[in-house]
Amino acid sequence: MVISRNRRNAVALTAVALAMTALPVTASAEQPAPVPQLYVAPWGKDSWPGTLDRPFATPARAQQAARARAPERTSGLVVNLRGGTYTLKEPLRLSEAAGDSGVIYQAYGYGTARQERVTLSGGRRISGWRPDPRLRGFWRADVGGLETRQFYVDGRRAERLTREGAGFEGTLKVTKSGYVTTSTVPRSWKNPADIEFVYRGGYVEGRCGVAGVSGTAITMDQPCWDLAQALYGGPELLTSPTAVENSPSFEAEPGSWYLDRSRPGHHELLYFPRPGQDMGRAEAIAPVLENLVTGTGRPGRPLHDIGFRGLTFAYATWLTPSEPAGFPSAWSMYLRPGKGEDAKLLTVPGTVAFRTAERITLEGNRFTHLGAQAVELSRNSSYNTVDGNVIADVSDGGILLGVVPPDQTGTNRGNRITNNWIHHVGAEYHSASAVWDTATQDTTIAHNQVDHVPYTGILSGPADDLRGIMHGNRILNNRVFATNRLLADGGGIYLRGEQGTSFADGAVISGNAVTSSRYGEWNVGIYTDDSTNWTTVDGNAVYDYVAAIGGCSEEWGDRPVRNVRYRGNFWDDAVPSWLERRDFPGAWPPADKEHPDEGCGDPHDLEFTDNTLLSPQSPESACAADAGCAAVLANAGPLPRHRERLGMR
Repeated sequence: MVISRNRRNAVALTAVALAMTALPVTASAEQPAPVPQLYVAPWGKDSWPGTLDRPFATPARAQQAARARAPERTSGLVVNLRGGTYTLKEPLRLSEAAGDSGVIYQAYGYGTARQERVTLSGGRRISGWRPDPRLRGFWRADVGGLETRQFYVDGRRAERLTREGAGFEGTLKVTKSGYVTTSTVPRSWKNPADIEFVYRGGYVEGRCGVAGVSGTAITMDQPCWDLAQALYGGPELLTSPTAVENSPSFEAEPGSWYLDRSRPGHHELLYFPRPGQDMGRAEAIAPVLENLVTGTGRPGRPLHDIGFRGLTFAYATWLTPSEPAGFPSAWSMYLRPGKGEDAKLLTVPGTVAFRTAERITLEGNRFTHLGAQAVELSRNSSYNTVDGNVIADVSDGGILLGVVPPDQTGTNRGNRITNNWIHHVGAEYHSASAVWDTATQDTTIAHNQVDHVPYTGILSGPADDLRGIMHGNRILNNRVFATNRLLADGGGIYLRGEQGTSFADGAVISGNAVTSSRYGEWNVGIYTDDSTNWTTVDGNAVYDYVAAIGGCSEEWGDRPVRNVRYRGNFWDDAVPSWLERRDFPGAWPPADKEHPDEGCGDPHDLEFTDNTLLSPQSPESACAADAGCAAVLANAGPLPRHRERLGMR
């Protein structure tokens, strides 16, 4: 009974997606009866009936009306949002049990020249600014009990007050509870309990808060300090913090801010304006909500056939890093205390997140000014589509899907990530990926553009060795460049783990243009890293990375790179100067003779067929002059019909 109803709604919504605009339609002999419509407008009233001329005022009220109609619906329902900003008091929470399946939320006129601009905001506008009487150049506003980790002025992310490094001269020695230092500077820090130390090295970055300063001792927050020492494997990284953040004692740069929480319930927000900003007129927004939309189903009863089209999702925060356990992190993951001495690995959540959901469509939207991941599809979510969206200015990653920690099992099948432009993500938590497919089946990641990210572009593989889950995945015709701009040991397209049981059901990486990211000492264009197995790399253009292809084949723990075939690719076969070339293409670090159970080793069963070596001195020109390579570049990235809508040149 459940399956038949889901299929009926899927057919109805497919017809809607192909033939419907937000404007009223009339029935005819050639088309089905009109899909029911509801309307929402900033000038509406929730006491009105939700018609075109008497719309609701809030999406939440439209959701209530849609739920009331659920028992009698035989097809989908469309909620049309008129142009404007809808400031949400709480996230829009969708569930199968409540009757939310089968509803599309879209901008009025979606897909037509009359489409209106609609924003769903989790922010709060800050007003009442006045010059700060004590800190020259700062402006101050009363914000009550506001808690947030981000702040935006005139649509631009403000930076927390920061000092590079430890912010002072002198020694910094790690202790069981924090540090001792020969410097007297920390004693002058105002509100030290607001300060966070940031640690960055290789492919990891995390942060821990300060509990207090007394004499020469800096006490760090617990349990963050213990977790950070366990994760980062010793004092080396901790003795050289990358930065210290969030104190009014630190020198201000234009566009920096600080939330003064010294009086509970009477917080004040401080901001140092950029040149030309008038705080009497500026649009200053502090994110308040941690989620904007969540959707959940139940085992055997997934939430299904939901659409969000033509909307902007903006202004959300994520407060977890402010907890005493902080943000000891790597890869969009962070630690929390577990049972006994074991730590628990969690994942940065999506601001728009669907769990146990099927046939969800996110199409033509914008995700911006967000404090966590942008989009999440997890916990047995299948046959969902994320198509034609722009994701930018997000604190962590862009799109997360699959079996995400702490989960170890699950079936997430047939999802499609296509024609999206994902750029300038990882704005705050830098060890993030633009797209992370953790462990899925029959996933297609195709015709996306990923650029200007601090770490990896597209990551395919689980955090742990979750074997027997992934198969049939395709990464096709993506345009990837300017990755690894801050962190090392990542890549344009990064694979790890068992991708299938044979080449027939393994991963296929084909038609991608992965270029222009020669940053740091070690990054790889198409990176087949530890335990990658059963992968075909076919017909890609890869150049101007530190290494074009390669990876670390870990012999210890039965985790070598094996069964990778390279066919018909165009590459410059770059290898970093510190690494000796093998007799075959790629950069493959050797085993550590002194520590053979820690380093890399020889990859197994690699195949190389009909690949073209581009000139290492000018690979871009060589690619442009080769018809096959130039065709890869021309076809990679969002399809032409999407590019103008995405705002791409």
